[in-house]
Amino acid sequence: MSTCTPEIIAKKWLEAFNHHDLKDLLALYHEEAVHTSPKLRTLRPETKGQVKGKPALKEWWKDAFKRLPSLQYELDRLTANNSRVFIEYTRKVKGEPDMKVAELLEISKGLIVASYVYHG
Repeated sequence: MSTCTPEIIAKKWLEAFNHHDLKDLLALYHEEAVHTSPKLRTLRPETKGQVKGKPALKEWWKDAFKRLPSLQYELDRLTANNSRVFIEYTRKVKGEPDMKVAELLEISKGLIVASYVYHG
């Protein structure tokens, strides 16, 4: 994975997410990765908006894919440098209004070490 650029990692991230492929999604993350999201704060207040490590990431996304089987992310814009990717996308779920989202992925040695979700 270390030969992948941050832009390629972000595109693989979107593809795995849109296929609800936990295995491929988790393969992009470092074992101790941290994920911060307002949805976590709302749906799992005990997390204070943050989960750490692949097991916690797996449980969070497994639950999201189960709750939202039609969940898809439509890429609006992607900006990358050598260690970060800023992704702007539209969250689409059947029966819900579309939501504009931004996500920052921090990458080290070819793996995502932190991700931060931003939305209203």
